[in-house]
Amino acid sequence: MKKSVLRKYAHLIAAKGGNVKKGQEVVIRASVENPEFVQMVVEECYRCGAKQVEVDWSYQPITKITMKKCSLKTLSTVENWRVEKMKHKVETLPVHIYLDSDDPDGLKGIDQAKNSKASQAVYKVMKPFREAMDNKYQWCIAAIPGAAWAKKVFPNETKSRAVEKLWEAILYASRVTDDPVAAWEAHNKDLASRCEYLNSLGLETLEYKASNGTDLRVGLIEDALFMGGSEKALGSGIEFNPNIPSEEVFVSPMKGIADGIVYSSKPLSYRGELIENFSVRFENGKAVEVKAEKGEDLLKEMISMDEGAPYLGECAFVPYDSPICNSGVLFYNTLFDENAACHLALGRGFTNVLKDYDKYTVKECHEKGINESMIHVDFMIGTPDLSIVGVTRDGNRVRIFENGNWAF
Repeated sequence: MKKSVLRKYAHLIAAKGGNVKKGQEVVIRASVENPEFVQMVVEECYRCGAKQVEVDWSYQPITKITMKKCSLKTLSTVENWRVEKMKHKVETLPVHIYLDSDDPDGLKGIDQAKNSKASQAVYKVMKPFREAMDNKYQWCIAAIPGAAWAKKVFPNETKSRAVEKLWEAILYASRVTDDPVAAWEAHNKDLASRCEYLNSLGLETLEYKASNGTDLRVGLIEDALFMGGSEKALGSGIEFNPNIPSEEVFVSPMKGIADGIVYSSKPLSYRGELIENFSVRFENGKAVEVKAEKGEDLLKEMISMDEGAPYLGECAFVPYDSPICNSGVLFYNTLFDENAACHLALGRGFTNVLKDYDKYTVKECHEKGINESMIHVDFMIGTPDLSIVGVTRDGNRVRIFENGNWAF
């Protein structure tokens, strides 16, 4: 891949994704597999005026060894230096940039029950810090090819050709054109106009139906707003794009109101393993039954992580006729696959979808119906014949999706 094209992508991530401003600290999380591109992003952050850029390196095979060899007690321990690091982040609110390149099957074979217990213990310690930072800082998730991930997506290619093809697919999906920043400004305007229309309807309920058996009704919070594209950090008002790519318009539904069944349309990569061909049945908002051809035990483990894990935290609209879907590439990566199809998320909802959310405490947001959980896991349900009808609070029925695409 030409360095000039990769430089445009790095600039997009720093300037439009995280929108780094003069004097801000930046934390980049990335794998050691692609240091050259990470260096480009670091350079672009400094060009934007960053005060300091810190890179937290990782390597999935080492993570797997650690999960296997360390005791549950060790994995559950949060050392003082990690606590102090979080305190610093709460005080300084650095921009966070996540560059994903993990193998979708990279943690297959670890003890997922052990992993869950360790995650639960760490979450209890970290939760207050994360809540203190919630909505107040800029962040962006983007992707770069890892060799194992590339071979998963393009199994019939050589490793080098698979990586090159994955680069091409990532850049296409991320709108890396002659002027990526301008392309994203236009894209953000389109998503904002769709949100404006949806928010004018006064929707109370969403009804999903598809020929694969999906038949689901989900309730909405009266004060919740549909969002999409760019967001603004609370306090600073700095606009940023949290996901590159992104095709979705989303909202957090009312906890406790979801009935019916929904079937997945794409595999789900969760904790380094794939869950495939699965269904989730809801009663009174809660996932009461899950089935999967592959990864069913992991799916059951996921919805038992805490009290909020089996409840919905997000409903997202993505047209089937979207750039990622039209590319014909199955990425086995949620960042991309969720932007190729309508999706739902189990677990944590978004407090910032509430109108005037800055006037409420986190507890008050949850009392209004935003689900609380340590997890937020998107899974894809979009099909070529998916129908979504919105029912307004005065009883009108409005078609939102027809044959998998926007009906307006």
